[in-house]
Amino acid sequence: MDTEPTRPADIERRSMEIIEAELGPTPWLGPSERAVLKRVIHATADFDYRESLTFSGGSVDSALAALSAGTVIVTDTNMALAGISKPALAALGCEAVCFMADPRVSAKAKADGVTRAEAAMNMAAELYGRKNAIFAIGNAPTALLRLCALAEKGAIVPALIIGAPVGFVNVTRSKERLAALTAPHIAAMGRKGGSAVAAAICNAMLYMLYDRGRSLA
Repeated sequence: MDTEPTRPADIERRSMEIIEAELGPTPWLGPSERAVLKRVIHATADFDYRESLTFSGGSVDSALAALSAGTVIVTDTNMALAGISKPALAALGCEAVCFMADPRVSAKAKADGVTRAEAAMNMAAELYGRKNAIFAIGNAPTALLRLCALAEKGAIVPALIIGAPVGFVNVTRSKERLAALTAPHIAAMGRKGGSAVAAAICNAMLYMLYDRGRSLA
């Protein structure tokens, strides 16, 4: 049996070839949406996302425009934050932040009797809610529910909300509420998701712009 590639770039290239071959046609997705889906499958080895990853109309284009202008990505976990490509962020003049470990968030959550995830989204909304930010939720359904409530009231006007919390309590409900929003969104419907999925969605869009810029350099 021939040995598979061992260099990182070759492994990724070969992985994408396998995904492309096994994914099959996705006529309901444009090229950019398909690229996001492939990046999620690459991060999870789970082809179920072919059916469960949903996109509102123009969601990827909205995010690409914001990233091109140097926006901020807000995550709900430091794990998702760690997974987002720092070279791509730097090259595009973008920033990624997470407020979960901020002591002000912990104090506010305790005072208000809410989760730290909710308090973190409230802080993010105050700072970036009207600055065309991208909100990437990969763990806490309470964070996603809070973002939905803020968007429904017009308190935030995001470039994109990524809804990919994982688990059993309020997870599907939070994604269904996101899917009903008029705000641009990408949702991993059902119970599956996670920080790696949220980061992969961000990276897919970052790489579209970052790789395009390098090819033109």
